[in-house]
Amino acid sequence: MQNTHSILTIEKSKVERSSNLELYRIVCMLLIVAHHFVVNSGLTSVDGVMMTNPTNVKTLFLWMFGMWGKTGINCFLLITGYFMCKSEITIKKFVKFLLQIYLYKLVIFTIFLLTGYEAISFERIVKLFMPVWGINSNFVGCFLVFYLTIPFWNILIRNMTQKQHQSLLILLLPKFGVSFNYVTWFGIIYLIASYIRLYPQKIYEDKRLWGWVTLFSVILAICSMLVMQFFVGNHAQYFVSDSNKFFAVVVAVSSFLWFKNLDIRYSKIINTLGAATFGVLLIHANSNAMRTWLWRDIVDCVGHYALPLWQLVLYSMGVVIVVFILCSLIDIFRAKYLEPKYMAYIERLILNKCPNH
Repeated sequence: MQNTHSILTIEKSKVERSSNLELYRIVCMLLIVAHHFVVNSGLTSVDGVMMTNPTNVKTLFLWMFGMWGKTGINCFLLITGYFMCKSEITIKKFVKFLLQIYLYKLVIFTIFLLTGYEAISFERIVKLFMPVWGINSNFVGCFLVFYLTIPFWNILIRNMTQKQHQSLLILLLPKFGVSFNYVTWFGIIYLIASYIRLYPQKIYEDKRLWGWVTLFSVILAICSMLVMQFFVGNHAQYFVSDSNKFFAVVVAVSSFLWFKNLDIRYSKIINTLGAATFGVLLIHANSNAMRTWLWRDIVDCVGHYALPLWQLVLYSMGVVIVVFILCSLIDIFRAKYLEPKYMAYIERLILNKCPNH
């Protein structure tokens, strides 16, 4: 059964759900962790080893390994749009989402404050307690704002004709190079996902087709990385460098349609890990202190660049898997033992006083 504690999971169901999109969440989060392994570790800083060795085979591997982070964001938004366009946000769902964010923010800040990785300042305290601090880069803050706009998106898409929905997508989608803040871009991805859900077509169900499209688009994205790195210089991720870049969109949409059609039966393990993916993001990408502690001090990505290629490959993959598993276990523990207690308290104090919670 699909848990509701993740914002990317919609509602509990009495029917056991298939695990294809839960597996998709897991794969996407592994790609996002791999992205952070590369970009948050000092490897890609101006004087970092990847910048000073731009065509080294280890540099090329790391670019390929970590180039899918923004694509992963699109993937998660496609899942959200696919389900939420036929669902509703309740006060209880939003409170659970908000408390999950604040729990990790406060606990991790306290731990790093005690260990010397954080310092108390007025600005840091304000940022700690503000639910949103800018909507141009921080995914969690942007998703929080976007989450609150979903009822309005649903009013729009439910009152448009199919032709109007198509026209709006045509108007918005070709602008791959235009700068968007994430809240705006999330809305565009929501329109794509809701169109797929609301207007099913036979072509959407062609598993073989979307498998090949996914493979072909991934290969082209990797080729674009190699071309940009060799002939432009240190612009390897250009075509996937942000969520609205061409291959970040194409790979996300094609892989979503492929996974949506995979015949994977219900798996408690897959669904449990899938429900923990947002928690994985909240933990491992929590703050600058977390990034410094995890990727620079504990994992020491820069120091391990000196490994032979095959060892670097194994080390990189092993670290990403371990980080994902450990963060998943923490969030599973939170959802099983902590969330029921604090949500029961919140419901007694607040939610029972609110209609339609």
